[in-house]
Amino acid sequence: MRFHLIPLLLFFILEAPKAQELDSARIVKVLTFNILHGSTTNGDFDLDVLADLIRRTDADLVALQEVDFKTNRAKKYDLVTELGWRTQMAPLFGSAMPHDGGEYGEGVLSKYSFQATKNIGLPFVEGQEPRAALQVEVLLPSSDTIVFIGTHLSHEGPEGRILQVEKINQLISEGGKPTILAGDLNDVPGSLPIKILEQKWTATYDKNNPGGTYSSVKPERKIDYIMVYPAERWEVLEREVICDSIASDHCVYLVTLLLIEN
Repeated sequence: MRFHLIPLLLFFILEAPKAQELDSARIVKVLTFNILHGSTTNGDFDLDVLADLIRRTDADLVALQEVDFKTNRAKKYDLVTELGWRTQMAPLFGSAMPHDGGEYGEGVLSKYSFQATKNIGLPFVEGQEPRAALQVEVLLPSSDTIVFIGTHLSHEGPEGRILQVEKINQLISEGGKPTILAGDLNDVPGSLPIKILEQKWTATYDKNNPGGTYSSVKPERKIDYIMVYPAERWEVLEREVICDSIASDHCVYLVTLLLIEN
């Protein structure tokens, strides 16, 4: 039997400006979603289930993890392009490694066209899976350019994650462009990799009540994140964890952000 917990957790920032005072052209809804290489937790292959969840969030930017590109297990589909077609969003795939007759890595979906893109290989411990950070620049309706980075850190152990977050901290735009980082970081708040990231990035979760994102059946651990840089350019308006026990083994994490005028 399929069921949804939507939303499982919903937090509002009480200090946020009143809705009528907000500049809608500067509001960005960001989603991070580990899509389990296109397979549902029932073991079938139904991209419409994933696309439906994405559409219902009405996200502007989506970071996808566990994305297959023309692998045998994904029936030779280019998953991010298929989801882009189903959601009417611009798709981009970034490969982290060859896998199962195709490739495996990150995906980004965007309501806006890409001004620039870059796929950055992350350092990894020998014997562990390679990882990547997929970086795009988009132009908001406010005519502000922002950077969006989607990533998926190593699951095998903290050594690889530490190497990867140190590299990600170096990706912050030298030009000072407002930047969003989103992805499955495979570690919990307070862990060393997350602490290293938070030396540069500002977390969007509630430090007093982070909200679990894994598993989608019993979300006890927060391992999916959205972070921003620099802190003074962003305000968190809403946070939401949405758990669909069929779409993926991860819940999705949705954050509504306001870009503060420079």
